[in-house]
This record gives sequence, structure tokens and C-alpha cells, in this order.
Amino acid sequence: MAFTNHILRRAAFLANNVRNMGGSTGAASATPGSGHAHGDYKKWKKLSLFVAFPAVGLAMVNAVLQLSSQEEHEPPEFVPYEHMRIRTKRFPWGEGQRSLFHNPHVNALPDGYEE
Repeated sequence: MAFTNHILRRAAFLANNVRNMGGSTGAASATPGSGHAHGDYKKWKKLSLFVAFPAVGLAMVNAVLQLSSQEEHEPPEFVPYEHMRIRTKRFPWGEGQRSLFHNPHVNALPDGYEE
């Protein structure tokens, strides 16, 4: 209960601060010649070009390297548990055993893996 009260008080405090930030929120304050944030577009352009795009590129390289370094592995041994893969009603497509998003490399059928 104390935690909930703390969260509610904190939310009210933050909402009050946002309301009292001052300045108008109308379109007149965002005119190009108003002086406020005149050079900010240059800062964000530089951040995008020199930080964001290289970070995305590094993440892509990391993902490709991680994917290429993984070796093929066999799926775990199939154990036909009674409580899993129960088909009381057949799927309306195919032979009725595969779900709509069935992946033969990962998902087992009631009688075992396909491959």
C-alpha cells in the first residue's frame, strides 16, 4: 500500500511539474525565427550521423557475427508428454496437425519432430 501511495504521489508531482514548465505550447512558439532552439537541428543532425547510424551499423555487424559463429545443433530428444500438443480439434488447414505458425525446425508434432 505504501508503495502504491509513493507511486501516485510521484506521478502527481511529475504531472504538476510538466504543467508548470512555462511557455506556450501553441504553434507561435515554434516559429523558425523565434530564437529558441535555433541551432538544435545541427546538434541532432550530427548526433544522428555520427552516433545513431554507426551504433545501428555496429549492432548489425554484431548480430551477423553472432549468427555466423553459431553452429548447427540438434533439437532436444522428443518426449511425448501427455499434457502437451493435445489436439481435440483439428486445424482447418492442411492435415490438421500443424498450427498456422508452425516451424518444422523448432515445433514438434504430437508424434515427434518432422526432421
